[in-house]
Amino acid sequence: MPRRSYDQYCAAARALDAVGDRWTLLIVRELLAGPRRYTDLHADLPGVSTDVLASRLKDMEREGVAERRRLPAPVSAYVYELTPRGRQLLPVLQALGEWGAPALDERGPTDAVRAHWFALPLLSHLERLGGEGVVEVRLDEGEFHVRVGSGADGPVYGEGPVAGEPDARLVLGTETCVAVVRGELTLEEAARAGRVAVSGDGALAKALRVA
Repeated sequence: MPRRSYDQYCAAARALDAVGDRWTLLIVRELLAGPRRYTDLHADLPGVSTDVLASRLKDMEREGVAERRRLPAPVSAYVYELTPRGRQLLPVLQALGEWGAPALDERGPTDAVRAHWFALPLLSHLERLGGEGVVEVRLDEGEFHVRVGSGADGPVYGEGPVAGEPDARLVLGTETCVAVVRGELTLEEAARAGRVAVSGDGALAKALRVA
């Protein structure tokens, strides 16, 4: 199929030519967790049709944003992962999330939610504390972990607990998490108010406990 384009000699238009289609940036959000199988992507993108998902993934390959590769035996499954150019979209997703956070008011009856969808917004707040490390987060909907200070060289978050001992563990309710994401209070303020249980011996845990 011919490449869709705004036909405008503008950097923003060129970027939207590559990633401006519906679902594309949400696929990037999922792939920032590392390589994902097609079935896993489809499961964590409720509402996308199989045809649209397949089409977007092909477009992302063509644009050099993602690539498909086969895992070695005995797995022998195909996965999609971001290219270095695709991983450069991390700050774009973080900025979009910060801009859209005020719209996270009351959750609608048809709104899907996954715990790891809060990973990128929380990563932005954790980065403001300074330091590096892995932070494990437990919400009502499940667990995930984020890698603070990891740069753009690999997965910045993952579903479930991290392998090994994290630098910090945070346990908080989804309501508190949304309040932090919306900018109504900081993580430090939530920890001081007892709305976030903090454990761990890393610098990030210590920063939250003494804030």
